[in-house]
Amino acid sequence: MRFSKFKAVTILLICGTSIYLSLPSFFNNALLFVPSYLRAAPVNLGLDLKGGASILLEVEVEEYLRNYSQQNLDQVLSGFRANGIPYIKAKTNIEGFDIEATSLANQKMLSVIRKLIGNRFEYIEDDNTLRIRFDSSVIEEIKKSLMQQSIEIIRRRIDESGTKEIDLQRQSDNYILLQVPGSDNPGEIKRLLGKTAKLSLHIVADGVTIDNLAKSPIRSNLKVLEIGDNNQKHKVVLYYRPIITGDMLVDAQVSFNQDIPVVSFKLNNVGAKIFGDVSSKNIGKAIAIVLDDKVLSIPVIREPILGGSGIISGNFSVASANELALLLRAGALPAPLKVVEERAIGPSLGIDSIRAGTNAMIIGISLVALFMIVFYGFFGLVANFALIINTFMIIACMAVIGATLTLPGIAGIVLTLGMAVDANVLICERIREELRNGKSNLAAIESGYKIAFSTILDANITTIIAAIILYIMGSGSIKSFAVSLTVGITCSMFTAISLTKIIIAFWHRITKTKRVCTQNIST
Repeated sequence: MRFSKFKAVTILLICGTSIYLSLPSFFNNALLFVPSYLRAAPVNLGLDLKGGASILLEVEVEEYLRNYSQQNLDQVLSGFRANGIPYIKAKTNIEGFDIEATSLANQKMLSVIRKLIGNRFEYIEDDNTLRIRFDSSVIEEIKKSLMQQSIEIIRRRIDESGTKEIDLQRQSDNYILLQVPGSDNPGEIKRLLGKTAKLSLHIVADGVTIDNLAKSPIRSNLKVLEIGDNNQKHKVVLYYRPIITGDMLVDAQVSFNQDIPVVSFKLNNVGAKIFGDVSSKNIGKAIAIVLDDKVLSIPVIREPILGGSGIISGNFSVASANELALLLRAGALPAPLKVVEERAIGPSLGIDSIRAGTNAMIIGISLVALFMIVFYGFFGLVANFALIINTFMIIACMAVIGATLTLPGIAGIVLTLGMAVDANVLICERIREELRNGKSNLAAIESGYKIAFSTILDANITTIIAAIILYIMGSGSIKSFAVSLTVGITCSMFTAISLTKIIIAFWHRITKTKRVCTQNIST
């Protein structure tokens, strides 16, 4: 039973590195003497261990569907006007829209509608009203896309750097559960999520005021928005169709213009070209910068803006400018969010959970260790040492991959520790069987490890497959359990087979005769 020096050194390096990486997770002030760029990060703790905020959000799906219907209706009515098709009035609902006309030129109307919004709708003729209803499959696709976009934008707003380990779960058709471990300011979270942050740039209608708007021949292409704070509000008339929208932004940062905080933005290639063309043709005219249907500022175009960048001013403080830049980088929410339920989990509850989980782990390991020593003697001691190293390795791996440790995750770790001992029991029992079959001590040990390996591997692979399915199909705490189970099984394979084997090999080389699995070994 021999090991190459390279293999032995590799195993020892893995064990040593695991202990080093796991120390900050067990001791808060560990490794403070080590430079920060070499210092290991502790494992991330979940909401149930660290405390934090849990917020249930409702995505206003119906409002989004109405807006979707309105956008399609606007396209259709523009097409009707372009093709000389008269109509009396039109209105929208969450399933489509209705168009009332003096007489229905059905085929011509339907031809324009299909050309503009496709064929995935049903229509009903009711007197002089044409009722357009989107297919149920279209509605479901819209809802699914809406929830996916909302989850992604929430993640970018709350955890732009990707270091907070937030948990986002879709709950039924239109609810999202947001959990932010370690958060002590849920008000800030709600403020970040309370703004849709839809940015757009519009040309201000030249010469059109609130007083003469009703007489304007282009009034259907105009809209009125407010600018200013509560004390100095006034209304401005601008073109309905934006020249630039928020989805054309690629970056937004805080900068200073004459020592006043502003938000500088940069557009993508498409936005930069449009902005350059529009600014070249509208020198001397004003552009309204609009956020969530409120005008922030109305700069005047002095010269062509060809670089694809600009600034947004609006009496910002540094904090509000930073917040706006973050919202713009994250993107606009496709639909408003409403806080349905808010819960704060205090750090004391998390400490209690950590204490309970730690105690459970210590008691479990102690009982297993006692069992192994009583029944397997020296081999039990080796297995117990491997169990301790296994614990360090699991925590180190979870810290390195950025996994979040929760109470179900601790349960997964305890389970894998038991499975690691089970692997050693299989090996020891196989060694005993080989000894009973008349093999020499060294041959029995070598054969015991070799034969037990396939059984251990098969059992662990099937468990990993189950864990992968849990991770794919589950959410939140189930995913945490699946991750810790997978990491634990992988580590236990290493410690139960490679680590214990090399310890016994070195031990036998030094002592020549001792007891392993309660059997005598001689050379």
